Amino acid sequence: MIAVTRKFAEFATGISYDTLPVEVRERVKALALDLVGITLRARNEAESTPAMVSAAGLLGLAGGACTVIGDAAGYAPPGAAMLNGTLAHSLDFDDTHASGSLHPSAPIMPAAFAAAEMAGADGKAAIAAIVAGYEVQIRLSLALDPAAHYDRGFHPTATCGAFGAATAAGRLLKLDPQGCANAFGIVLSMAAGSMQFLVNGAWTKRSHVGHAAMCGLIAATLAREGYKGASDAIEGKWGFLHAYAPAADAGKAVDGLGHRWETLKIAVKPYPSCRYSHAAIDGILELASAHGIHAEEVEEVAVGLPEPGWKIIGDPEPAKQSPQSVVDGQFSMAFCAAVALKSGGLAWDDYARHLGDPGTLTLCKRVRTRIDPKADADFPEELSASVRIKTARGAFETYVRVPKGEPANFLSAAELRAKFDGLAGPYLSARRRDELAVAVLALEQAQDIGALLRLTRPDATSGRRVAAAVR
Repeated sequence: MIAVTRKFAEFATGISYDTLPVEVRERVKALALDLVGITLRARNEAESTPAMVSAAGLLGLAGGACTVIGDAAGYAPPGAAMLNGTLAHSLDFDDTHASGSLHPSAPIMPAAFAAAEMAGADGKAAIAAIVAGYEVQIRLSLALDPAAHYDRGFHPTATCGAFGAATAAGRLLKLDPQGCANAFGIVLSMAAGSMQFLVNGAWTKRSHVGHAAMCGLIAATLAREGYKGASDAIEGKWGFLHAYAPAADAGKAVDGLGHRWETLKIAVKPYPSCRYSHAAIDGILELASAHGIHAEEVEEVAVGLPEPGWKIIGDPEPAKQSPQSVVDGQFSMAFCAAVALKSGGLAWDDYARHLGDPGTLTLCKRVRTRIDPKADADFPEELSASVRIKTARGAFETYVRVPKGEPANFLSAAELRAKFDGLAGPYLSARRRDELAVAVLALEQAQDIGALLRLTRPDATSGRRVAAAVR
């Protein structure tokens, strides 16, 4: 039996900012800027936010010293972790890891930020903690086999994310290896997240991630205070790897640990939809531009996906062709393809414009999806797709192996900043956006994480409404 729990605990408590490769440190800062912009917009505009914020107030999670991005109120540490984690995933615009088939930053950074505010930790400590969280979370998903984990109905961002969040928080709360292993033993009983949300477009996929961030923080805090967790939490007989997948490979969890950085394989999304849709959107936009294709002339769009992606965004086809909500649209290849054809892209504001648009919904019914053998062979290393658009002028085809935003096709610094500005623009003035972006991209210089996060509070000169306070 591979002692995964011990190896993870020793790794997490042993790394430091100074020992991390420069490119790993830099990637964390880029991912932080991305997460901050997404979370700020979601705090103000995601339809699920008012209920979540109100519930946090009723539960006594408001009124503390920790910061929720884009919110003028203070929160208790678990409340800040829960809200920031939920908000970070509420637009489905947050970063991804292809072979792990999950979203790394949304559960981990919120737990790290709350723990850093609790402990008075600086930016260098936060970066090291976030990397430790990434590596544990992603490697757990690889060991489980994401497709098998999904087939059991689990959402790996949430389940594996709880362990990553415990790792990051524990690192900032200065747990020793035994304390970190203890935190794993505690969070084992908290790891959850059901894919049943796909049936009715439920908001629970968002709160899965906030729950993971909050539980990771709670587990690390309990461990710091001496609370006893289960031993061998990851590899044990009833541990995470055995309970959550039929044939996990523990070796994948520790292979290259501390030498091969999964952090560098994290991608940033250019579109606010399920990552499985992105290669196809890229292909549609490429064909439309190259051949002057207009939505009105499209007779059929055929999209080929890897099997796990098809199960999530292509099947059942009638439901995917008739989305009723934002969540439905985010997980509908038909809707994403129709919007891309009509608008020349896919932005967050497109959901409000297109979900009730008869023309868009008619176009959805011309989109067909299937499992593509080539895309399936490229998976899980790549989230590829084939696209064929049929018109009266002829049929046009392409295959996109590496979608925009993947490490091999990463967003430029200018594209990252443009995404951030587009998300934060309605709530922060240009001057405040500059101040915030500079601070996040110099995270290693921060002495007070709370002060940095408070720069996200909407300012009076933005010209737009501010987030409602907790009721």
